[in-house]
Order: sequence, then structure tokens, then C-alpha cells
Amino acid sequence: MNKIGIIGTGYVGLTTGVAFASLGYKVICMDKDKEKINNLNRGIIPIYEPGLEDLLNTYKANIEFTSDLSRIIQKSEIIFICVGTPSREDGSIDMSYFREAVTEIAKLLNDYKIIVNKSTVPVGTGDWVKKEIGKYYKGEFSVVSNPEFLREGSALKDFLEPDRIVIGVEDERSKEVMLEIYSKIDAPKLITDIRSAEMIKYAANAFLAMKISFINEIANICEKVGADVKEVAKGIGLDKRIGPYFLNAGIGYGGSCFPKDINGLIMIAKNHNYDFKLLKAVTEVNEYQQDKFIKRIIEILVKEKGNTVAIWGLAFKPNTDDVRKSPALKIISRLVEEGYKIKAYDPKAIENAKKEIQLLSKRYLQNICLCNDPYETVRDADLLALVTEWPDFLKLDMEKVKNLMRKPYFLDGRNLFDLEEMKKKGFYYEGIGRSIREVKIW
Repeated sequence: MNKIGIIGTGYVGLTTGVAFASLGYKVICMDKDKEKINNLNRGIIPIYEPGLEDLLNTYKANIEFTSDLSRIIQKSEIIFICVGTPSREDGSIDMSYFREAVTEIAKLLNDYKIIVNKSTVPVGTGDWVKKEIGKYYKGEFSVVSNPEFLREGSALKDFLEPDRIVIGVEDERSKEVMLEIYSKIDAPKLITDIRSAEMIKYAANAFLAMKISFINEIANICEKVGADVKEVAKGIGLDKRIGPYFLNAGIGYGGSCFPKDINGLIMIAKNHNYDFKLLKAVTEVNEYQQDKFIKRIIEILVKEKGNTVAIWGLAFKPNTDDVRKSPALKIISRLVEEGYKIKAYDPKAIENAKKEIQLLSKRYLQNICLCNDPYETVRDADLLALVTEWPDFLKLDMEKVKNLMRKPYFLDGRNLFDLEEMKKKGFYYEGIGRSIREVKIW
């Protein structure tokens, strides 16, 4: 087999390229960002993903990076498109990078290639790819949909030890090639049509987001009736039909995938004259969780006449430096708009958070301090809010944390800490769906 070509070196493209290289394939990764390419050729990666830099340096003989698309077309039989497809303000998908990539590929084709789409795109995109390439190239080629299911923070494991590999094809030739390149990965391989493969990605993320919003609704009821949502989640998670995953109550999901894919699926449904009411409710619940958390912070600060909030966690989830659609940034922006001061810390996402925070109004920036130490973050704070469940926080001396704070209010937005233990240490501690309150018995 010729080399595998990868267009785009973001999370998906870079992980895909490095993982294929680790399986023994020769890989060429292409990106228009020449500075990024120069860094990658020196072994410097632009993202934080556990194990990725080490794996790249271990298998660097199998992978090269270029900004020359023609080199990929010339050397590769199979070309993966892994460019970004961000959301527009109305929730629709911005396909400009994807369309540009396809058109440029089409203009350079001169023999048989398999064009594989890994970017998350609306259902029916494969048909458009066939038509677009056909405008410029009259020879034989194949189009494949091979959606990615990579979670930031565990992307390498998700690629090399996946639950399943979905391959949408339209001919036997591309089917056999795709099965061959994935033959070294032991996982169920679902061969289906292109449109179904495109839909599977959206449906999977929508279902997982629905589980998160569902358990958050249960958490809100638990607070009112005096139940513990962690115990409830254990109880329902033991049912094999439900399973224990994505049943962690908190302040909702963020990141670049769930919000984008859910809004994208709602728009796909709308464009086909279907009102996806359930998925709209999933989004509403997620927004409510974050609004409720912010409201509770403000209630406590008003009651105690405090003005400084310590935030632990800026990334949208642990084990990544990605702050896109992070609940923490929404919380920070809302609190500074209300006139409160913020001190925030994250083990990996400080630099990316700085870039996002710089976009806020200048009059708010003076009230935000990004700290390099979790203890310094809580010094003289009136309230501590945990927003990202980094395991590192469990290793901290919480007695020291309490003593550094002006007032020991601790709102755990991810239920990371033990409720009773925190109360024993003297915190006014509240989790999500875990607060013990007086309830009416009837």
C-alpha cells in the first residue's frame, strides 16, 4: 500500500496520523499552517494530548509533515480529510474548510484515490464530494465516510482500542482497502453506506449528550427531595440496558464536539422539515445547569458580602488544554460582568484560556487573574468553584485550601470531592444533586 495522506493536523488529523504511523504505515500529514508544520517536523505538537508527543517522537521515521498538498496526492492512495467543521452562530456547520480541501484535491487528482472523510459533516456530504470531484477529474476514485469517535484526553486509546470502526462505502475496492488499513486494530468493523456512516457520528454524540442532560435533571430533583444523585446514578447504571457511562451529574458538557454536533443535527433535522424537540431540550438543560451554578455562586456572594471567586479548572474536560465552549469561560465572563473578581487555575489550559479571555471587554480584564498555582488561586477567595474535574485537585491539601480562603464556601460543579469529608474539614460544601436539604414528606 502507498502512503496514507492526512489533510489537517488538528486533534483528529494529528492523532490519526500518529496512530497510523505507530501501526507501521508510512504517513504524510498536510496543513496550510507552515509554522505548525515546521514545529511538527521538530517533534513539537500544538495541542496537549496525553502520550501523543511521545508516540510521535517514537515513530517519527514513519511520518512526515508538509504544507504541499500535491505531495500527498502524488504519494498517497488513501487520503483522509480531517479539517475543522466549526459551528456558525445559527448552529449550522461551516463547511468552507472542508469544501476547499475537496476542491483542491479534485484539481490535483491524476489516478485512482480513496477520499476518506473523517471530519464531522452533514448527512449527504459524501454525495456532494462525488459531484465536486467529478467536475475536475474524470477518472476512477472512491469516496468513504469513516467518522471519528476520539475523546480529547484519551484520543490515542480511542483510535487504537476503539469500541467500533464505522466505514461507509459505495464499492468493494474501497471497502477492501479500508478493512486492510484497519486490520491491525482489533475492534468490530461496521461496513455500511455513506449516509448512514455520516449519521452515526451525530447520533452517537447526541445520545451521549442526552444522557448527561438526563442525569442533570435527575440531580436537580435529587436536591429537592433529599436524594444523592451519585447513588442514583450507580443504581441505574448497573442496569445493562443503561450502563454507567455519561451519568456524572454536574454543570453540563462543553467542548468543540457535543455543542457543535447537537446543533448540527438539529439543523439537519430542520432542513428536512423535522423538529427535533428532544435534542432541543438536551441543549436547554445543559445551558440551565451552567446558569443555575452561576446563580448559586452569586447568591452566596451576596449573602456573605464577598467579591472574589476562585475557579479550579478552565479546560472543558480533564486531560486536555482545550477551552472551546468551556463552561468555565462562560462562568467567568458572567461573573465579571456582575462585578466580581476572578482568580482561576488549570493544570494545562492557562495559555489557551488567556487567548479567549483577551476577547472580553477590556474593562473586565482587570478583574481576572490566571494563576499558576492552585493554592495561590484560593488565597483570600470568598468562594471556590470547581469546574473541571482534574484528578490533580484530589491530591491537594484541602485543610491548607480552607485556611487560605477568606470564607470556606466550596461549590463542586463536578462532584469530584466527598461531601461528608469536605464538611468535616469545615467547608460549606455543595455538590450537584447531593446537597442534603429539608424536604416535604407526603
